Amino acid sequence: MTSLGRDATYPSFAALLEREGALAGTSWGLFPEPTRGTPSFITEGAVLEAKNCIRTGTALGLDYPADAFDPGMSLKRGAPRHTIYSSHPAHRDDYLDGYYLQGSTQIDGLRHRRADDVGFYNGTPDERITEGTPDLGIQEWADLPIVGRGVLVDLEGFRTGQGAPIDHAAGEPLGLDLIEAAITAQSLSLRHGDILMLHTGWCEWFLGLGPEEKHRIRDSRRATGIAQSEGFVAWAWDHRLALLAADNFAFECLPAVPASPYLGSAPNDHGMMHQQLLAKLGMPLGELWRLGPLARHMRSAGRWDAFITVKPLNITGGTGSPANATALI
Repeated sequence: MTSLGRDATYPSFAALLEREGALAGTSWGLFPEPTRGTPSFITEGAVLEAKNCIRTGTALGLDYPADAFDPGMSLKRGAPRHTIYSSHPAHRDDYLDGYYLQGSTQIDGLRHRRADDVGFYNGTPDERITEGTPDLGIQEWADLPIVGRGVLVDLEGFRTGQGAPIDHAAGEPLGLDLIEAAITAQSLSLRHGDILMLHTGWCEWFLGLGPEEKHRIRDSRRATGIAQSEGFVAWAWDHRLALLAADNFAFECLPAVPASPYLGSAPNDHGMMHQQLLAKLGMPLGELWRLGPLARHMRSAGRWDAFITVKPLNITGGTGSPANATALI
């Protein structure tokens, strides 16, 4: 039986912290399919219920073009070079060079981050995280795609409505209190197995800048995102969220807030939450998602949920992939 066939009961985040030794604060060993992570929260019943989110038959792609962020915030990931060739007049074929799988709209796999203190998810040995090995690879979610109810929290719309737009130029940290206030304003209720999408407006703001300003923002190493806190990590786990996605660069704010509780446990990530979410909880992260059109559609309709499909590229051992995400509304 697949993980979609189980509806298990899981401990609270507070109980996770009481697990012994390296298991403290982790979900290691709790899921029926040990390496699938929190997409296991999506049961077959939840998928069937999610079909009720399809009301108009509208489909929206949630991926930006592969070369959209050129330049982007990443210091290493460039745009791929697309080549079309032919072997005879009736034939065309093509390939990509320099294709960074996380260079545009993406989903982070569980081998994308190692926890500095306890290692890769489920205690997977470091030597297994290499090319050609399947352990924790992105193919886990290609073979069995992540599908279910997605809910969009319109942080940009909420803040704009308050007369205090998000300050993207300053790379504003966005706290859990803001997320909860927006959820309340939208009369949203979260369900176990939900795919949470946080609309900040950052991608559209960044893509609207000129090349020089994009370089300046990249060099500043400041970007809007979710503020690092144990409260947010606990909230995401206790709501049994299957996936966290946002329309910004790193999901989290850059740099980490000075009060980040992870400055000591995640020194290589300078206090970011990635290690807590990916390596400890097995919770995938979506970044650079194209949420603007979806947010505007939902705002006009007055409904904030959709049937979401996420099918990464089927690359054995991939650390991440284009999200290939679609919303059916």
